[in-house]
Amino acid sequence: MNGLPRRARLYGSILGADPGVDHDSGRTKPRVAFCHGLFGQGKNWTSIAKQLTDDYIVALIDMPDHGRSPWTAEVSYPHSADLVAEYLLDSSDGEPWTVVGHSMGGKIAMMLALRHPDLVQSLCVVDIAPVDYTGGSEFVPYVQGMRSVDLGTLRSRAEADQQLRATVPAQSVRSFLLQNLRRGSDDDQTGWHWQMNLQLLGDQLATLGGWPDPHAEPYPGPTLWVGGADSNYIRPEYAPAMRGLFPQLRTVKIKNARHWVHSDQPEVFTAVLKDFLSRTAAVA
Repeated sequence: MNGLPRRARLYGSILGADPGVDHDSGRTKPRVAFCHGLFGQGKNWTSIAKQLTDDYIVALIDMPDHGRSPWTAEVSYPHSADLVAEYLLDSSDGEPWTVVGHSMGGKIAMMLALRHPDLVQSLCVVDIAPVDYTGGSEFVPYVQGMRSVDLGTLRSRAEADQQLRATVPAQSVRSFLLQNLRRGSDDDQTGWHWQMNLQLLGDQLATLGGWPDPHAEPYPGPTLWVGGADSNYIRPEYAPAMRGLFPQLRTVKIKNARHWVHSDQPEVFTAVLKDFLSRTAAVA
């Protein structure tokens, strides 16, 4: 960590930090950081994070090229992991975190644990594996749809929603994507604009779907691998790659959940996460 060049800091919100002390033990609360998926934002985890703040300090981080975090010149999981490591280090004076990551955020979280194991007390990877998914991407029509929105003549968010319908028929997905649509203020822009780096992210979907060689030893800490039972992102053939990098692995499949496990089954996911946090805190 100390040898990394300093770069623009990622944006994040810290919950549960005041007073940040467990009154029963007098010790500083353990820390949990959430890494969102592609086209998401840290605030997507807010409802689950708020259920943890009595016992944990929680960080909701906007990943590089998303939300309020800086834009980068290229997509790189090692680079993104290093940026998250810098944020966590700055936010905790070097104390370790449990890191929870979904989809793209799960890949960043895995890379973080492999490159900076001393900073990761335990790891929860949600519906993603350390494999190459570039054979096809459900995100291609999402990019096409967002790029097709005429920002120059756009009059309202409702009009943008209407323009997205042809390529993104699901209302829930359109609402998720339209979180990123902003009007004015960001970087002194006027009119409507996409807050995330749509040009870069759209151009590099193949890189986002891939998995580079981490050039690192396996991560030795506890790892929870949570998948949606109705998702195809975690398959039996991916298990050897996952266990090879994360040997202290426990796998949980959540029924009636697809790729967005924590959105499809938030109560069940939160219960699974709380159980994992309590188990890993007990052995820390």
